[in-house]
Amino acid sequence: MAEAGLARPTPMTAGQLIKLVEHGLQLAQTADRADLRKRLEQAAGRLRDPSVRVIVVGEFKQGKSKLINALVNAPVCPVDDDIATSVPTVVRHGEPASAAILVPKADSDGGEEGSVERQPIPIEDIAAYVSEQGNPGNSKKLVAAEVYLPRKILTGGLTVIDSPGVGGMGSSHTLTTLTALPTADAMLLVSDASQEYTEPELRFLRQAMRITPSVVGVLSKTDLYPDWRRVADMDRSRLDTVAPDIPLFPVSSDLRLEASRLQDAELNSESGFPALVRHLRSEIVGKSERLQRRHVSQDLLSVTENLRLSLQSELDALENPAGTPQMIAGLELAKTEADDLRKRSARWQITLSDGISDLIADMEYDLRDRLRRIQREAETAIDQGDPGPTWNEFSKWLEECSAAAISDTFVWTSERAHWLASQVAEHFAADEVRIPALRVSDTGDALDPVEEMPDLDPGRINPMQKVLIGMRGSYGGVLMFGLLTGIFGMALINPLSVGAGLLLGRKAYREDREARLKRRQGEAKALVRRQIDDVTFQVGKQLKDRLRLVQRSIRDHFTEIAEEHHRSLSESVSVAQKAATTFTLQKDVRIREIKAELKKVDALHAAAAAVAAEVAASRPLAPAAAG
Repeated sequence: MAEAGLARPTPMTAGQLIKLVEHGLQLAQTADRADLRKRLEQAAGRLRDPSVRVIVVGEFKQGKSKLINALVNAPVCPVDDDIATSVPTVVRHGEPASAAILVPKADSDGGEEGSVERQPIPIEDIAAYVSEQGNPGNSKKLVAAEVYLPRKILTGGLTVIDSPGVGGMGSSHTLTTLTALPTADAMLLVSDASQEYTEPELRFLRQAMRITPSVVGVLSKTDLYPDWRRVADMDRSRLDTVAPDIPLFPVSSDLRLEASRLQDAELNSESGFPALVRHLRSEIVGKSERLQRRHVSQDLLSVTENLRLSLQSELDALENPAGTPQMIAGLELAKTEADDLRKRSARWQITLSDGISDLIADMEYDLRDRLRRIQREAETAIDQGDPGPTWNEFSKWLEECSAAAISDTFVWTSERAHWLASQVAEHFAADEVRIPALRVSDTGDALDPVEEMPDLDPGRINPMQKVLIGMRGSYGGVLMFGLLTGIFGMALINPLSVGAGLLLGRKAYREDREARLKRRQGEAKALVRRQIDDVTFQVGKQLKDRLRLVQRSIRDHFTEIAEEHHRSLSESVSVAQKAATTFTLQKDVRIREIKAELKKVDALHAAAAAVAAEVAASRPLAPAAAG
């Protein structure tokens, strides 16, 4: 009961946080600590661009694009019965309204930051670049499109991303979406009210939940289906089997757009969008802001502790000269320990190196194991029938199964990478490490380098070919039996020889058909093995590259922390030694200067601690306490 009445501290605004960071930058400049300034400059950059990324996913023609149009009340994403999204479209705040496309630079593949260039386009031409109709199969090789709109809902940093369809027949697009998920703060899974969630949708949802836990279900097109409430109940029960805390919002984009046109509040409420917008603002944007404040407070606390170490060491040396040798010895020991953290022999470095090697080996085994199972299943299916007539459908099935297996390996690898980062952090005794997320610009499907399945002989022959095959087999029978019956004075061609020819011709035709079937089955198995081998080679290389990126980022993260700490201790030893030889008059002046600087550092430290406490207090209370 007492907790329910506690007043939570008022959150600091982004402007106030930026002022704190700027104050920290001044203190780091005064101390001549370029390394600490770099960390705070990065924090200031994140504060000035508080992007909260929400990716909208779902099967084709489920109403994703129209949902985004209804959210921002503008036709930014092309919608029509025969239009499907082929390129991710990023919608964010900006004035005036404008659009641009992101294309890879000539000397890069678009996978790294800065390797794409932005080309402005007329906002009304956006459909010609992002839809299957204007850009089929992304033939223009675009990374993404961006749309900037002056909309209130986007002012808090909310960024909405329209993605290509996933699951089912478009499962190769699933890899693109899973690649973008690590950069997203939340995901909206859109499914229309024509039917309950399908198994491919639930499969993708389970994969996505392992990458981004903030997931929202959206039931679209409620105005078209009178029985949408029954579908919503079934969707709710299916979501509960995945995660019971996933919210589900039934909405109608058409009602929302019509309500906006008529300025009708009642119609807007009936559309279901107000509840969705409230959830986006409070749970997604609000949660992201709390996480942002937490990161900034941690950066400020770390910087002030490093600054305080040097100042306090010098002050202690000036005020207590007799204890300076013991203090310098302690600092030298700490500096040696900090120096050990920077070496390749450090425990965290060994854990990282061994962990990445093990992870690469496990990833390769996992990928090969999944694809070999598919290969065995494919070969069994080939042995059970004729692959020729159904080869196109079989090739599509093989691609879908391969994409699903790669998605599972991708998700599993991402989980293991985060686990490895936490193990390294424990050895380093740091609070956390931020795993590098592949940006939304890195949308190349993992199966793109893999060539399509070659064609296979369908095994069909025309009637004339059948007759010729039968005649080749019957010729010997007619001749043989004609000669035998000729002994009894019968003609070469007689009923017995003709009957024998027909029987042998039929047998020859069956044997030829079986031989051709065996040949097609052998060719089909060879094509499947070659395809699986190509997928294993190409995808394995991409996953290795991702893990190497993780390794470098974790290593650089902790090395930077070790460098900061080592430099702080080195400067502490230096200023303590210098303080021991300072004259009395200079000593008094320097003590006053240090105390004044320490007062500023302590004030900034207290402000950062207050931000951290506010973030901790802003977490939702437990049900018992809240009551």
